[in-house]
Amino acid sequence: MKTISSVVEHYIKKKPFLQSALAQGIINLTSLSRIVKPEIEGELGKEIRNGAIVMALKRLSDDLEFRATHKIIKVLKNIGEITVRSSLTDYTFLASDSILGQQAKLLEAINDNQDIFYTSSRGVNEINIVISNIMDDTVETVFKSEKCTQKAEDLSSITVKLPAENVSVPGIYYFIFQRLAWEGIVLYEVISTTNEFTILVDDDQVDIAFKTIKDLKTL
Repeated sequence: MKTISSVVEHYIKKKPFLQSALAQGIINLTSLSRIVKPEIEGELGKEIRNGAIVMALKRLSDDLEFRATHKIIKVLKNIGEITVRSSLTDYTFLASDSILGQQAKLLEAINDNQDIFYTSSRGVNEINIVISNIMDDTVETVFKSEKCTQKAEDLSSITVKLPAENVSVPGIYYFIFQRLAWEGIVLYEVISTTNEFTILVDDDQVDIAFKTIKDLKTL
């Protein structure tokens, strides 16, 4: 049997930003109850008092704050070093039978220069390369026979080292990316390994992106 609490919880869980805002206590529950009331009444097939929805929202927000936020904040307080690199270029090439051979040639070209930033990821249909812009001419020469679908310049990367327990706590990445979204930061790429991730942003947004991530340690 459907209850007001279960229907309200289902409604909120379909809206991640709303769920997070409830957990942080930054939403007026009375105003929210008036907005969601028609949908809740439609789901239950009867009229409901605003007060009943407010109570359901209050219980849910208290529960969300404990369940969704407590463990995440504990992990984020232990964020390790945050490394920023600037003057990067982001290339996207269509996957082909020859492109891995071209990547091998590029790796040879940068192998002796430890100051070069380089990372690559492969999807089903395309390959992405992020590299220091001093290597642009080399990349374009090596990959001249490949199809480049996108090239973005004047980018910076922020690499964040996460504590090992990040793999066992759900919502870590959502929590971080949500705050970056709230600041209006556009992510060109997200590259991750088990215990660290790298985001690629415009040079003019790197300062606010760095501050946003750094501030997570003081939540």
